Amino acid sequence: MTLLDWAVMFGWLVFLVSYGLWRGRGSSSVNQYLLAGKSMPWYAMGLSIMATQASAITFISTTGQAYVDGMRFVQFYFGLPIAMVILSATAVPIFHRANVYTAYEYLEQRFDAKTRSLVTIIFLIGRGLGAGVALAAPAIVMSVVLGWPFHLTTVLMGGLIILYTAAGGIKAVTWADVLQMGMIMSALVLALGVALWKLPHDISFLGALRIAGAAGRLNAIDLHFDLNNRYNLWSGLIGSTFLMLAYFGTDQSQVQRYLTGKSIGQSRLGLLLNAMAKVPVQFFILFIGAMVFVFFVFERPPLLFHPVEMKRLEQAAEYPALRERYQQALEERQTAARKVRDGGSASEFRAAQDQVNQVRRDAAKLTRESDTNYIFLSFVTRYLPSGLVGLILGVIFSAAMSASSGEINSLATVTMVDVYQRHFHRDATDRHYLFASRVATVFWGAYAIAFANLAQGFGALIELVNQVGSLFYGSMLGVFVVAFFMRRAGGTAAFWGVMTGQAVVFAVARFSAIAFLWYNLIGCLVVVGVAWAISVAAPRSASPAGNLPDPA
Repeated sequence: MTLLDWAVMFGWLVFLVSYGLWRGRGSSSVNQYLLAGKSMPWYAMGLSIMATQASAITFISTTGQAYVDGMRFVQFYFGLPIAMVILSATAVPIFHRANVYTAYEYLEQRFDAKTRSLVTIIFLIGRGLGAGVALAAPAIVMSVVLGWPFHLTTVLMGGLIILYTAAGGIKAVTWADVLQMGMIMSALVLALGVALWKLPHDISFLGALRIAGAAGRLNAIDLHFDLNNRYNLWSGLIGSTFLMLAYFGTDQSQVQRYLTGKSIGQSRLGLLLNAMAKVPVQFFILFIGAMVFVFFVFERPPLLFHPVEMKRLEQAAEYPALRERYQQALEERQTAARKVRDGGSASEFRAAQDQVNQVRRDAAKLTRESDTNYIFLSFVTRYLPSGLVGLILGVIFSAAMSASSGEINSLATVTMVDVYQRHFHRDATDRHYLFASRVATVFWGAYAIAFANLAQGFGALIELVNQVGSLFYGSMLGVFVVAFFMRRAGGTAAFWGVMTGQAVVFAVARFSAIAFLWYNLIGCLVVVGVAWAISVAAPRSASPAGNLPDPA
C-alpha cells in the first residue's frame, strides 16, 4: 500500500467513527440509548439492517465463494423476501404494541420468566459466538494483507466499535450503518468496474459471461432437491425462509432495529426495503466474484492467494513440480477460454479448469489454511489504483465494525434488560440503567475481541457465521411461533419445546450430513410439535395471553 492508501483508509475510519459519535449525541436516557427514542425513519432502519448483513465477511468471503464455487450461494437469500412480508404482518405490530425493549421481554409477558430466561441464554450464547466470528473474519485477513499482528487488528477494530457504540447507543450504530451502506455499494461498483476494465481488449462483457458460465461460475439456480446440499432452490425457499424468520423475528440484533421505528408502518417499510434490495445486492456481490474469476483466467493468479501460506509453499520440496503443472494448466485454460469466447465448446475449458483446481487442491494439502477469504483482497491490493485500494480496505475495515457494533449493542441490551434489570436490580433509576447499558457494551466488545482470537483458521467465513446461527435459530423461531399462534400453550409447554428442539438440532448437526439451512426448519417444527403435545396433554386453566396484542 502507498502512503495515499494509508491516508485514505485511516481518514475514512476517523470520519465514520466521528459521524457515529455526532449522530449518537443526546442518548441520555435508556430509551434513547437502546431504542433511539423510537425516532428512526424507515430508510435508516432498512439500510442499517442491510449494512449489518453486508459486513466485511460479505466483501471478503462471498466474492471468494463465487470465485471457487459459483453464484449458487445467492439461493441462500431466496427466503428473505418471504420472511420480511410475514414478519411485517406479525412480529412488527406485536413487539411494538407490547412496548418492549427486547424480543425476550415479550416472552415473559406471553409465557413466564423461565421461558424468557432460557431463550435469553440461547441468544447470548449464539450471538456472542457470532460477534466474535464477525470480528475475526476481517481481522484475520486484514492482518495478513496489512502486515499487522492479528491481535493489534482485533484490538483496533474492537476499540473503535466500543468507542462509538458505548457513547451513542443504537442511534450512533444506525446512522453509521446508513453511511457505511452507501460506501459499500460505491466500493463494489468500483471493484467490478476495474475487473471488467482490466480484461484483455479482445474479451467483451458478453465473452466474459460466456467464460464464467462455462466454468460454472454463473450457476445461480440449482433445481435438485437434496437435504445434504447447502445451496439449492429448495433449501433457499424453505430452509432459508425459516432462518430469515428466526434471524429477523427473534434475534435482538435485528428486532432492535425495527423497534427504533417511529411507528409500525415505518418499521414495516424498513423490512420491506430489505426484502426488495437484499437479493439483488447479494447477486451483484457474487457476480463480482465471478468476474474476478474471469479476470484471473487471463491474468496469472498465484497458486495460493494466502500470502503467508504461499511463502511456506515455496519452501516445500514439492513446489517446483506444482508450479510447472500450474503454469501448464493455466496456459491450457486461457487457450480454451478464448475458444469459449468465440462460441466454441465449453468441455475443453472445463477440463482445463479441473486441472487448475486439482493443482490448487494439491497445494492446499501442504498448507494450514484455506485461501478463499484472500481472493478478493488479492485482486484489490494488486490491481486497483492507489487511493482506491485504501478506500476499499477502509470500507472493509469499517464494515466489520458495522456488523459487530450492531451485535454488541444488542447483546448489551439483552444483558441489561433481560438479565441485570430482571434478575439483579429491578427498581434502579434510569441513569443507573443507562450506565449499566454502557458497561455491558464495553464488556461484550471486550468479549468479541477475546473470542476473535479463537476463530482463526476457518475456511469460508460467510458459511461459518450462518452455520453458528442455524444451530440456535430454529428453536428461537419455534417458541415465537408458539407465542404468536398457539394461544392455549403455556410457559411449561414452550420451555420444554425449546429444550427439546435445541437437543434435536444439536443431534442432527452432530450425527447427520443434513445441510445447516434445514436446522432452522427442524428446530422450529420440533418446538411447535412438543409445545402442542404438552398443551394438549396438560391444558392450562387460564391464559395470560388474552390481553396481549394480536399480530395485526
